[in-house]
Amino acid sequence: MSQNTVVSYQNDLKNLGRWADEKELKPLKLSAENIREYLTFLHETGISERSQARALSTVRALYKFFLLEEWIEVDPTELIESPKLGRHLPDVLSEADIDKLIGEIDLTSTEGERNRAMLEVLYGCGLRVTELVDLQISNLRFNEGYLIVTGKGNKQRIVPINGAAMKFVGIYKEQIRNHQNIKKGHEDVLFLNRRGAKLTRVMIFTIVKNLTEKAGIKKKVSPHTFRHSFASHMVNRGASLRVVQEMLGHESITTTEIYTHLNDTKLRETINKFHPRA
Repeated sequence: MSQNTVVSYQNDLKNLGRWADEKELKPLKLSAENIREYLTFLHETGISERSQARALSTVRALYKFFLLEEWIEVDPTELIESPKLGRHLPDVLSEADIDKLIGEIDLTSTEGERNRAMLEVLYGCGLRVTELVDLQISNLRFNEGYLIVTGKGNKQRIVPINGAAMKFVGIYKEQIRNHQNIKKGHEDVLFLNRRGAKLTRVMIFTIVKNLTEKAGIKKKVSPHTFRHSFASHMVNRGASLRVVQEMLGHESITTTEIYTHLNDTKLRETINKFHPRA
């Protein structure tokens, strides 16, 4: 599992442990009713159905472990149903919103050129935020026009990079990064903070949040919104779904298919063009 997944499962287990302590219950002694009560507690805290489903998945894995170790004889999670997860369409930015948001970057600041390069790569390559902060200089293949990206499950994939993104990464490398004192062990990391170390995911979220507010964009925008926008804009302009799947690093094309449903203008055009009553 990726480090982020491991941390999420650890947090789920800690939450279960805290809840059991407050109820003066021992994890080995929890009944199916206790676990349903715990899931109700999670629901009442307002976390998403997806997070509730992952929390239940964590509890199931814990009790499978208990069974394997023969610490329990009956799995209390066996008959508990997972929450039904609907498919939600992700928020995307228009091409104008992308330009507006990037246009708010203060290029006179030390971090400005870096931030512009990062957002151009996020939008131009459809990377996940972890893939962006882990991007290495040794994996830039600008002569051939692509990046080597390490994604979920430590799987590597080749992602094409456009001319604009290459240009701004080049400016950042030559004008900013080359003049930094780089911390030992971070020499190959492309995007660095002012102390010469790898950026955190949280820092990228903060940068995007601040720029969104400055641009006056009312949507909830995160680094992942750039990935959704990349995929949506590619599909809307006629890119093959299979190619977009490869670039995003999706295991299943079903995940990528969601981007065919995002453009209601295109849907209206199709109905008006092809329906006999239109």
